Amino acid sequence: MDNEEIIEINKAYWDQHADLWFGTTALPKYGVRFPTEDDLHLFGDVSGKKMLEICCGSGHSLLYNAAKGTGELWGVDLSQKQLDNASKLLGENGYSAKLICAKMEDDLDVPKHYFDYVYSIYGIGWTTDLQGTLDKIASYLKKDGIFIFSWHHTLHYCIAWSCDERSDVIENDKFVMTRSYFDESYFKMPVHDSEIVLCNRKISTYINALAKAGFVIEQLVEESDTDSEEAADKTDLKTRKAEMLPISFCIKARKL
Repeated sequence: MDNEEIIEINKAYWDQHADLWFGTTALPKYGVRFPTEDDLHLFGDVSGKKMLEICCGSGHSLLYNAAKGTGELWGVDLSQKQLDNASKLLGENGYSAKLICAKMEDDLDVPKHYFDYVYSIYGIGWTTDLQGTLDKIASYLKKDGIFIFSWHHTLHYCIAWSCDERSDVIENDKFVMTRSYFDESYFKMPVHDSEIVLCNRKISTYINALAKAGFVIEQLVEESDTDSEEAADKTDLKTRKAEMLPISFCIKARKL
């Protein structure tokens, strides 16, 4: 399966199922059972700043930053359906953004060395060309510009309970390795009545690609938040899993 085929499969999924994910995993949330921006303060004061979101989805993160007083907002997404939802959401709340339907792997039609922030909430992991995408993101940022992104933690797809996690029964209350941490091959995952294609990259792969693109990492967060209202049910398997290993991770990096 080549990269273009992977992109088309994932694009078809989002065009068909965008409404099912409306408003999920968006700022101030960085991920499932994970500290929020209200806890981490990775962005700081964004008043008047120029910001670009990669994989902007339904526009809820754009709306969050608009309410914080940003000066200029841009959003890019593979799915026109997602962008339609984002445009409607922003308009209903009295805001707007420059929205572009494009692949993040492409050289986007956005200004170079222009943005104070580029960010992506659970989006970057979809790329079929991590190094190329990060190189392009660096070119969009000003010197000392900030790149923030979150994604599934690699261990999340490698370790599972010794049972079907959709069941209420855990055999022996133990984890099992279901996949090698070092396996970065693409795999298909059934979701709803369709499927998506993902690559489970090592944390070091992200760190090394950022360094090669000219970033210095300022913060890597792998914490779990198992005390929030969302995670109040301690019998929930995902909550119990989050108490023992990270479900998500987030990186803040600065362009040199």
